Amino acid sequence: MLEEQTIRQPEIKPYTDEDIGQSFMKNQYRVDLRTVSEKDYNRFITTDTVRDWSQLSWKDVGKPYEVKANSKERLEWEKQNSRDMDPHTSWTYFNRAFHEWFVKDVPKEMKESKSQFIKSLGTFNPSEIRQALGTVVQLQLWNYAHRIQDGIWDPRGKRALFEGLHLRKPRVLFLGAAEGYEAMQLGAMYPGAEIIMVDYDEYCKTTRFADFPDSYPFLGENPRTGTRTVVYKDDLNVEYVVDDIRNLDYGKEFDVVLSVGLLEHFPDEYKHEVADWHRRFLKPGGYAVLTTPRNQVRSRIYYKVMADVMNHTYRELMTVEQMGLYMYENGFDILSHGYIKVHNGLICQPR
Repeated sequence: MLEEQTIRQPEIKPYTDEDIGQSFMKNQYRVDLRTVSEKDYNRFITTDTVRDWSQLSWKDVGKPYEVKANSKERLEWEKQNSRDMDPHTSWTYFNRAFHEWFVKDVPKEMKESKSQFIKSLGTFNPSEIRQALGTVVQLQLWNYAHRIQDGIWDPRGKRALFEGLHLRKPRVLFLGAAEGYEAMQLGAMYPGAEIIMVDYDEYCKTTRFADFPDSYPFLGENPRTGTRTVVYKDDLNVEYVVDDIRNLDYGKEFDVVLSVGLLEHFPDEYKHEVADWHRRFLKPGGYAVLTTPRNQVRSRIYYKVMADVMNHTYRELMTVEQMGLYMYENGFDILSHGYIKVHNGLICQPR
C-alpha cells in the first residue's frame, strides 16, 4: 500500500529488508521496494512481441515519431547564435533543466504554483496568467509521471527487463549515464558488479550523480543467501568517467554495455554508430542492454507539455519493434525485448 511519508526522518540508510514489499512517497520521488508477482507481471511488462526479427521490415513497423517541440532555451540560443544548437551544448542545457526538476520539493511547489496562478488572475495580464497556469500544469504532470507513477525510474519495470541475465560479478559500462540510476539498479541485482559510468557532461558526474539521494533504496540480491535485500548507492562499486564515448580506450572487457535513452537522440544516419558503441566494448557472450522512451499518446503529451525541461536535443519516440529492428539490422541478435510503463527495453548480443 502506498502511503504519504511524513513521519520518517531523513537518514542515510532509512530502509531495511523489513521494508521490502512496501512503497513510500517522498517529496521529490517515490520509493518502491515492492516485487512483481507472477500474477501481476503483465501489468508491468509486455515481452517478446516479435518471433522472428529477420522477417520484420520498416514497412511493417514504420519510422519513429520525431519530437519537434523545442525548449525556449534552445530556440533563444539558436536565435542569438544564428545556428543550430550543437549536441554538446544541448546536452548541458538538458541535464541542468532536468536535474532542477528532480530536486524539487513537489508538494510545496505545487501549492506555491497554485497560489501564484490565483494571484495572476487578478492582474488581468494574459501573458502572466498563461505562464502561471503553465507552471501548474507542468508540476501536476511531473508529480504524476515521476512521483505517483514512478515512470521515469520505474524500478519494478526496470528490474523485470534486467532479470535473468547469466552474470556473476559483472563489469558494467553505462554509456550516457546521467545520474546513473539504471546501472545502480542492475548492480544491486547482480552482486559484486563493477560499474563504470560515462558521460561527456561533467555536470552529470558532479551534480546529477553526486546529488542522487544516498537514502534511495534499490531492491537487490544478497550474495550470501540469494534472497532479496536493500542496496544503497554507497554499497555499489562505481567509477564515473567524464569523456566522449568515442574517445574511450576500453577494449572488449565488459559483461554488460548499458544505455538508457541514447539511441533515440540520433537520426537514422548515425544510429549504426550507437550500435557500434555497444558492440565495441563487449566481451564475447556479453549483453547489450538498451532502453528508449515509448511512442504512445501519453508520452507525446508529456514531451509537449514538458518541452522546456526535456527538448533541448534531437529526440524520437519509438516502439520496441522499431528499436529492435535498428539493432538487428546493425548486427545484433535480440535475446529478449519488451516495454514497461514509458520505456522499451532490449537485451541483445552481437552476431
